[in-house]
Amino acid sequence: MDRRTSGRRPELSEENAATTGPDPDDAVLLFVGGPLDGRVQIREARHGEPLPTVTHVHLHGGPKVVHRYDLEPIADGVGVYNLRPPVRRPARDESVAD
Repeated sequence: MDRRTSGRRPELSEENAATTGPDPDDAVLLFVGGPLDGRVQIREARHGEPLPTVTHVHLHGGPKVVHRYDLEPIADGVGVYNLRPPVRRPARDESVAD
């Protein structure tokens, strides 16, 4: 009988609660700065090691805004993504011919 149609809820036991909890090999990652400041992410071990750089793109009515975060490992399974400072590029002067 299908649980969705039987009207009964699945029972929660210590056995299946333990299997749904975090794996000790999962990584805990904290974001510092920018729009993701204060966000905590749990990266499951099955996804592999955390990425060295994360790019966050914010789309809105104006131009897209891109933020890059660089990983700083703190301890085994713990890391901080720090906001990368923006790159300042000189504005091209359109009034001067090439």
